[in-house]
Formats: sequence, structure tokens, C-alpha cells
Amino acid sequence: ISCLRSPRNPEQKIIKRVIALEGDIIKTIGYKKKYVKVPHGHIWVEGDHHGHSFDSNAFGPVSLGLLHARATHILWPPQRWQKLEPMLPPERKPLRREQE
Repeated sequence: ISCLRSPRNPEQKIIKRVIALEGDIIKTIGYKKKYVKVPHGHIWVEGDHHGHSFDSNAFGPVSLGLLHARATHILWPPQRWQKLEPMLPPERKPLRREQE
């Protein structure tokens, strides 16, 4: 889970799950193309609420230059305190990962 600057408003920070890395092919959810190969120097990010999240399905691959930090915990509100586990939903795994 990463904190990055919004591609549409760099003053705004958003927290999203990294779904695919450069070279990966991902099946999108409502993006203008059904499949996307993540370009060099980019990542594909998605929120946990598909269809209600401002993420790569709305704005496409994100430049690594916008990556700001890694989220590790939820601190507010107090009733949601928890450690965030790096988990990728099985249905959102890349279709193909480019070999290095």
C-alpha cells in the first residue's frame, strides 16, 4: 500500500494498493483499454473499493516519480487502528509479468 501524489492534483496525496509494476499486463476495471501493459517507470494502483475509487482505472499508469511513501498502519480513527498487510487480491494479480 503506497502513498502517492494524485496524477490529477499533485497537491493531494492518495493511498492506493500497488497492483502491477512496469512491464506487467493488467486487466483493467472500466479503464479506456481492457488490458494495459504498464510502461517503464510506472505502476498500476487501485483502491480497495472497486468502482468507487479514484485510481489507475480512472487515470491510467502512475509515474514512479509520484510515489511518495509506503503506508504501514491505519491510525485514525482510533477504532480502526491496525497494521496494513501487503496483500494483493487474487482476482487483481497481473495477467503476465515481464521477465527481467
